[in-house]
Amino acid sequence: MAQGGKVDEATHNLLRSGPVKGRGAASYVRGRFEKTVVEAEDDGWGSVYAVDEGEADARPLKLRTEVTEERARSIVSRNQSPDLPFSQSLNPYRGCEHGCVYCFARPSHAYLDLSPGLDFETRLYAKTNAAEMLRKEFARKAYRCSPISLGINTDAYQPIERRYRITRQLLEVFAEHRHPVSLITKSALIQRDIDLLAPMAQQGLVTVYVSITSLDNQLSSKLEPRAAAPHTRLKTVQALHEAGIPVGTMVAPIIPMITDREIEHILEAAYAHGARAAGYVLLRLPHELKDVWREWLALHYPERAAHVMSLVQQMRGGKDYDSAYGTRMRGEGPFADLIAMRFAKAYKRIGFGRLPALDCSKFAVPVAEKPDSPQGSLF
Repeated sequence: MAQGGKVDEATHNLLRSGPVKGRGAASYVRGRFEKTVVEAEDDGWGSVYAVDEGEADARPLKLRTEVTEERARSIVSRNQSPDLPFSQSLNPYRGCEHGCVYCFARPSHAYLDLSPGLDFETRLYAKTNAAEMLRKEFARKAYRCSPISLGINTDAYQPIERRYRITRQLLEVFAEHRHPVSLITKSALIQRDIDLLAPMAQQGLVTVYVSITSLDNQLSSKLEPRAAAPHTRLKTVQALHEAGIPVGTMVAPIIPMITDREIEHILEAAYAHGARAAGYVLLRLPHELKDVWREWLALHYPERAAHVMSLVQQMRGGKDYDSAYGTRMRGEGPFADLIAMRFAKAYKRIGFGRLPALDCSKFAVPVAEKPDSPQGSLF
């Protein structure tokens, strides 16, 4: 087992001696449901990651992003968690090319018999019938309108959205039926859809949160290698605000001894660019994510890895993670209390409030199409 900030090599299928350029994870961490495990060993002729096959030079291996198109059988997920401000959510994609090493959704790739490590950010799934399924969901007699959060598990505006445009198709359905929707993203691509979002905002149908983890470009490039740079996210906040779209920021995740020193600076910068609400979440390490995270620490911050994990465990009852409702988002103990007090004090001083409530009263149920009659136009 891993101890402190050290990485236990037995927890990995393939362990790298250095980070993979442009990727958050550094190895193929085993999924918890795997029955067969393949171990790769260096035979002395070079690292298993060293070069592309057939290459004569020593260029690093390039991991290509693979996208599988799939037809979803259902599209809206529901929860009853007291920690979440929404009961319905929708994710157009599985896996996320942003490669955020801290992403709590990484363990979901284990259900696909894939690695929550590198597979999560290189082997993606696009739900190409998402808009069709959403329209069918709205047409169900049992459906009751309630705000839907878009892109909660994986970012709805990750890079492959430029090609697939599934998120835009979904927004067109939301706009057509005047259904309220909230979004959270760390991508500037959302600006593409301001033409849809601005009219919806005028009807009280949309709110947006832009996630900002750090204002340090170098740190951000290590933590979230394919997400928008911090200054680009701030410009995105400003563009949404100027278009009349209610926008807030999520300082997430807050990582002890890595990003916690930036809390006040992030809030000040976000407010200056138009964010009018804010929230935060502490680093969460469910299931295999703890192995991905420990490896990242060992590669990028070996000198403070043990200290970081010590503080994480202090806020999680002595464990890497505690999934108990009420504390899983904010943690507990003196360090968690200090973060909560710092955030609350800055929140009040800067002048943050709440985004307007979404309006469910305008929802227009889709008109069901009558099936063709075998008698033609007689009936």
